[in-house]
Amino acid sequence: MTHRQILVVFSGLMLGIFLAALDQTIVSTALPTIVGELGGLDHLSWVVTAYMLTSTASAPLYGKISDLYGRKIVFQAAIVIFLVGSILAGVSQSMVQLIAFRAIQGLGAGGLIVMAMTIVGEILSPRERGRYQGYIGSVFALSSIGGPLLGGFFVDNIGWRWVFYINLPIGLTALVVTGFVLNIDSYRKEHRLDYRGAAALVAGVSCALLVTVWGGSEFAWGSPTILGLSAAAVILLGLFIAQERRAAEPILPLRLFRNKVFTLTSGIGFIVGLGMFGAIVFLPMFLQVVIGVSATNSGLLLVPMMAGVVTGSIGSGRRITKTGRYKGYPVAGTAIMAVGLFLLSTMDPATTLPLASVYMATFGFGLGLVMQVLVIAVQNSVELSDLGVATSSTTFFRSLGGSFGTALFGAIFANRLAANLAAALPPGSGPPGDLTRSPALIAALPPELHEPVVGAFSNALTLVFAVGIPFAIAAFALVLVMPELPLRETAHVGAKAGAEPTI
Repeated sequence: MTHRQILVVFSGLMLGIFLAALDQTIVSTALPTIVGELGGLDHLSWVVTAYMLTSTASAPLYGKISDLYGRKIVFQAAIVIFLVGSILAGVSQSMVQLIAFRAIQGLGAGGLIVMAMTIVGEILSPRERGRYQGYIGSVFALSSIGGPLLGGFFVDNIGWRWVFYINLPIGLTALVVTGFVLNIDSYRKEHRLDYRGAAALVAGVSCALLVTVWGGSEFAWGSPTILGLSAAAVILLGLFIAQERRAAEPILPLRLFRNKVFTLTSGIGFIVGLGMFGAIVFLPMFLQVVIGVSATNSGLLLVPMMAGVVTGSIGSGRRITKTGRYKGYPVAGTAIMAVGLFLLSTMDPATTLPLASVYMATFGFGLGLVMQVLVIAVQNSVELSDLGVATSSTTFFRSLGGSFGTALFGAIFANRLAANLAAALPPGSGPPGDLTRSPALIAALPPELHEPVVGAFSNALTLVFAVGIPFAIAAFALVLVMPELPLRETAHVGAKAGAEPTI
C-alpha cells in the first residue's frame, strides 16, 4: 500500500478507536443530568461499569473471531453493534434501559480498538508501523481531553442524549471509509468456534471485574457477595484454562504463553494499565480539590500529560522505523513513568500549576514510550494466524490492569482519606461525608475547615501516586528481560496464514 492509501485507511481505523475511547469519557460529564431525568441514583455507577465489563470481556473474542473470518468484516460488525447500542442508549426511558444499552455499546467497543490495532498490524510491517503509531496516541489523547468538554457542551446546549447520538455520524463515516478503502483478504478458515471457552472467559472476567468495582464500596471486602464472586472468578477461569487445553480452536491459545515476548508484554501491559489509570483517574481530583481549579479546567489541565503521551509515541515510533530497534523505548519509558509518579507523589497544596504540568508531562512522556511499542513487539513475534488473538490479548491485559488499578487505588485513597479526615477535623465540625461531597462544597468551606480537608485529600491522593511507583519499577524489570527480535520489514497482507514471521 502507498503512503497515501495507508493514511486513508488509517482515517477509518482512527475513527473507530476514537468512538470507543470517546465513550469512556464523554458520559461522565452528563451523568448528573441523566440521573436527574431518568432517576435511579443508586444505579449511577453501572452506566460506566456495564460498558467497562462488556468491552473488556469481549476483547479477546474479537481477536480470535477475526483470525477465523477476517479483519474487515469483524471490524465493521463491531462498529454496527456500537452504533446500535448508541441509538438505543440515546432513546432510553429509564436507568435500567440505559445500563442495558450501554452494555451493548461496550460489546461493540471491545472490538473497535482491538480490530483497529490488528488491521494496522496486518497492513504495515512492524518496522514501518513506528512512523504511524503517533496517530493512535493522538486519538487517545484527543478523546481523553475532548470527551468531558464535548459532554458538557451537549448537556448545556442540546441535551444529554446527543452524548450518544454524536457517535452516529462518526461511526457511519468509519463504515464508509473502511468499506471502500480497506482492501484486505476476507478469508474463512474451517473451524469449530470455542463457545464453552468464550462463555467461561466472559463470565470469569466479569466476576473478577465486579469484585474490583464493588469491593470496598458497594460491599465490604469480606462480605459473602465479594467472596462468592471471587470464588466464581477463580472457578470459571480455571474451567476456561482447562477448556483451552482441549479446544480445537481455543479463544486464547495457551501455546502463546510459550512465546516469551507475548508473555512478558502481557504482564507489562497489565502493570502499565494499572499505573496509568491510577494517575488518570485521580489527577483531576487533585487539580480540583487541592489546587482549586474548576471541573472543566481540570480536564484542560491534563493536556500536558496527553502532550507527553503523543510526543513519546511519535518520537519513539519514528526512531523505531529508522533504526529497527525498539526495546530501549519501553525500558526508558517505564523508568520515566516511575520518576513521573514519584514527582506526582511530592505534590501538596503549595504546588503551582506550571510545576504540576511538568510532572504530568513527565509521566505522560514515559507512558507514550511504552504503550504502542508493546503492541509492535507482540505483532512482530507471532504468526499471521495468531495476529488477531495476540493483539486483542495485549489490549485485554492492559484494560484488565486498568480495572484492577482503579479499584486498588480507589480503596487506598478512600481508606487514607477517612483516616486523615478523622485526625485533622476539629471536634463538632460534622460528619466528614457532608463536608467532602463535591469540590465546590470543599471550596466554600470556612478557612478553619478548608485547610484540613484539602490537606487530607492531598495526602491521600499523593499516597496513590506513591503506591504506583513499585508497579512501574516492576514493569521496568520485566522489560529488561524481554527479548528484542529483529523487526520484520514485510507486512502480513499477502502472507499465508500459518507462515512463520520473517525475522
